[in-house]
Amino acid sequence: MADKKKSGLLSVWILIGSVMILIGIIITMAIKDLNRGREIEIQTLREKSAVLIRSFESGARTGMGMRWRQDQRQILLEEMAYQPGVLYIAITDASGYILAHSDPARVGTPLYSQQEMDALKVAGAEQWHMTTFIDQENNRQNAFETYRFFKPLKRGSGHGAHMMGMHRTMAPEMDGSRDAQDEEQNIIFAAFDTLALDATQAKDIRNTVILLAILALLVLACLLALFWARRYQRSRQQLQDSRTFSTEIISNLPIGLITTNEHQQISVVNQAAEAMLGSPASGLLGQNIHRALPAEWNQRVENHRNGQPVIEHDIDYQLANGQFLPLSISVANIVNDSGNFLGNLFIFRDMREVRQLQDQVRRKEKLAAIGDLAAGLAHEIRNPLSSIKGFAKYFENRSPQNSEEQALAKVMAKEVDRLNRVISELLALVRPVDLRLQQVNINEVIAHSLHLIRQDAENKNITIRYCSNEMLPAIEIDPDRFTQVLLNLYLNAIQAIGANGLLEVGVTQRREEGLCITVTDSGKGIGQDELTKVFNPYFTTKATGTGLGLTIVQKVIEEHQGKITVTSHPQSGTRFEMVIPLKHKKQEASEHGDV
Repeated sequence: MADKKKSGLLSVWILIGSVMILIGIIITMAIKDLNRGREIEIQTLREKSAVLIRSFESGARTGMGMRWRQDQRQILLEEMAYQPGVLYIAITDASGYILAHSDPARVGTPLYSQQEMDALKVAGAEQWHMTTFIDQENNRQNAFETYRFFKPLKRGSGHGAHMMGMHRTMAPEMDGSRDAQDEEQNIIFAAFDTLALDATQAKDIRNTVILLAILALLVLACLLALFWARRYQRSRQQLQDSRTFSTEIISNLPIGLITTNEHQQISVVNQAAEAMLGSPASGLLGQNIHRALPAEWNQRVENHRNGQPVIEHDIDYQLANGQFLPLSISVANIVNDSGNFLGNLFIFRDMREVRQLQDQVRRKEKLAAIGDLAAGLAHEIRNPLSSIKGFAKYFENRSPQNSEEQALAKVMAKEVDRLNRVISELLALVRPVDLRLQQVNINEVIAHSLHLIRQDAENKNITIRYCSNEMLPAIEIDPDRFTQVLLNLYLNAIQAIGANGLLEVGVTQRREEGLCITVTDSGKGIGQDELTKVFNPYFTTKATGTGLGLTIVQKVIEEHQGKITVTSHPQSGTRFEMVIPLKHKKQEASEHGDV
């Protein structure tokens, strides 16, 4: 995740850097375009100025050859200044005083001061600079001014030079020669307005500003698009993470969960719900709850809609095999922030373990009550029993042999022994089991217990089947107590079979729980109504039984930190399954009152 974020930030910065470089390139090109346009316009003004100056010089040379008067030169100067864009044409001496000007009123006034003339650095080639011009209406405007030395007498080859020489030979006066020498030091100025230059530059600036504005908008649009794309990507990633997080939570919930959409079609079924209901999610998804779920569940939905809360209601769900699964179910409506109905939520959990714990608590409460009763009555009953048995023996010995009195005395003594055995079993039930734990081989324990009942089984033609597994690990149990448990189960199985049957013992290893020992018989079986009561004290289906055998078996198994279950079907036999951990966990000793 961190690498993805770093790569994402790197790509963003690369994109931003590329955009900034592009902006710099475009701005540089725009500035170059502006300068290029300005240079072209200035070059145009320079060429126009050069042509204008040369034209005036040509006219001045012609006038000098034709002996023009000063006013005719002024007229030529004014006429040339009337051309479009020309602000003025002026001729000054080296100190800056105007000798001729397109505006006659300016003649004799300084165009520039001596210091400014020195700064201009006039030469024979055209030079230019930007200045200001104040017209007759005292309006100030920018002007492009070109200047150089005024050279009307510049000689050259050809017909013009020959004619100039002829005129000079015809007019050798000293004053004219002196004027010509003075004109070689004069300076000509030609000023043009910069309206076209300013307009062109303003247009270029405006176009550049528009281009930069469009570029800025594009950049802003790109940044906004990038921002929203990143935000969308982040939101999408967060949504995906939330969905994954929610999916993992729902899938790994230890309780069943089913949700529907607003059309009451099943949309979500988690793994726990599949396991409890015994139906795959593929067979439930998209189904209407009225067809896929029991009518009692739909009634709970209607109750919730009518304002009756459905929280932790106990129901029995019938599985495909006909068995009933106790469930605790809660129903709720799913609504959004606007209160719109989005579907239903079913949450349910398997109550089998809870009911088993409840049964264990009730059974222990019964045992505690029996223990209190046994503690109070055991001694009181046994003392009279000893007297009764003594009197029975006395009458048995005093009665004639084989007489009715002797038979009644024997029955009395036998019943006293049976009553005393019931009290002993009762005391064994309520007293804490004193386990002497040892690491033993379960195969040896089972083989020894089967050897004890093998003669009884052979007498009734009952086959004993057991295959030892030497790969099983050692287990920590009390071998004597566990042998007592197995003998109880064997004797019950032999009595249930009667004759000509099968008694089978099996052992398997469950890695997480320990060893699983099963005792299966082919007897007449136990009815479903009686199956839930077999571990209750004093419950028995045998005329001579006390009803404490299986209760003691269950207690010994629980003292070994294991559990015992029974399954049976009439006429198909009974199966007891015991799961014992390999290692006995140390616990704080429970306080039991000994009788």
